[in-house]
Amino acid sequence: MRIGYACLTVGVPNTELKTCLLKNVTDEKLTELIKHNLNALENMIDYNINNRVELFRISSSLIPFGSNPVNRIIWWEVFEKQLKKIAKKIAKSGMRVSMHPGQYTVLNSPDEKIVSNAIADLNYHARIMDSLGLGPENKIILHVGGVYNDKKQAIKRFLKNYDGLDETVKKRLVIENDDKSYTISDVVIIGKALDIPVVFDNLHHKVNPCDTNQPDTYWIDICKTTWKSQDGNQKIHYSQQNPEKKTGSHSKTIAITAFMAFYEAIKDRDLDIMLEVKDKNLSAIKCINCTIGEKEINQLEHEWSKYKYAVLERSPLDYLEIRKLLNNKERYPCIEFYNLIETSFQKETTIGNSINVAQHIWGYFRTLALPSEKKYFLKLLDQYEKGEASIKKVKKNLWKMTVKYDQTYLLDSYYYVII
Repeated sequence: MRIGYACLTVGVPNTELKTCLLKNVTDEKLTELIKHNLNALENMIDYNINNRVELFRISSSLIPFGSNPVNRIIWWEVFEKQLKKIAKKIAKSGMRVSMHPGQYTVLNSPDEKIVSNAIADLNYHARIMDSLGLGPENKIILHVGGVYNDKKQAIKRFLKNYDGLDETVKKRLVIENDDKSYTISDVVIIGKALDIPVVFDNLHHKVNPCDTNQPDTYWIDICKTTWKSQDGNQKIHYSQQNPEKKTGSHSKTIAITAFMAFYEAIKDRDLDIMLEVKDKNLSAIKCINCTIGEKEINQLEHEWSKYKYAVLERSPLDYLEIRKLLNNKERYPCIEFYNLIETSFQKETTIGNSINVAQHIWGYFRTLALPSEKKYFLKLLDQYEKGEASIKKVKKNLWKMTVKYDQTYLLDSYYYVII
């Protein structure tokens, strides 16, 4: 079983994807952006390999305006060498990759222009996968689309338009239930009609159910029948509801206790689980650490080195509890560890705690900093204490110092990204 995350890598330097406004597009600008984004992708792949993440969704934004005629760059040829380098890393690691076109890629629209754009976008996604030398088990996930006041006709349009897709798309395409229009039952019927795999999304099913009497495992097993050997392991999407946002919104992090209850129900199945969550790789590593066979305390100690200052800023008591928890080198208290971290993140930071942690971070370059840098830092702290500056501004300054003085330990800290 592989557990992965989607599109962006949180808290990892040099993994940010860039784009530009349509009005600013030039061949030179696009070439620059594509080069940058492929470097970022390679850094994401390296991070995944180093952190045992074997399931990853590549962002549709990898190639800016990839399916738009404004992009005239033959990028798969111009960047062939770099694409092959990334492909080699993916293949060697055994990582499974996917892509997921966005909400505007609608194959069953009654508007022919929208359908034409959707087909172009699917071709673009398939070209990325082909350029990376990825086999058919590396999928492109798509929602069925809209209902347009007539679901039967909308489904017929999907079936018809699917038939017109290029074979490079068809061999990768899988469909998924959504949170508004198409239940898992609807999608299974369509998947079986087209003989293509179906992805079960647990949160979409919770929001838009077809049968509340059956557990998730029932529908996971039904979807399993749509997956063939050449499709690779059955793949599902897992997410949790954000209690602070509208129904169907993904949570900030994966609550580990709820995930483990879900995992216990499915762990004997041959599944790959794509997490859809705001903190991306942070939750993926959390879930991997709690389900992996080789349980070593140094895995949690490594995690703690990243979380510790973010926890201390919110709850010194939880900080001390976690340190105590990790003192016993004979245990692997993974779930307790992450529960304490989650508990701390539910608490509001105080000005006093934030200043204390900022001063602690400053200690890493206290003897390296210039007098002017120290003066500015102290000025920022004073302004923050008086309500004249935000903690974000303080952290931005500390991050600048961390990079300048190459403090490796702090470069990996979640202190800067969990605000």
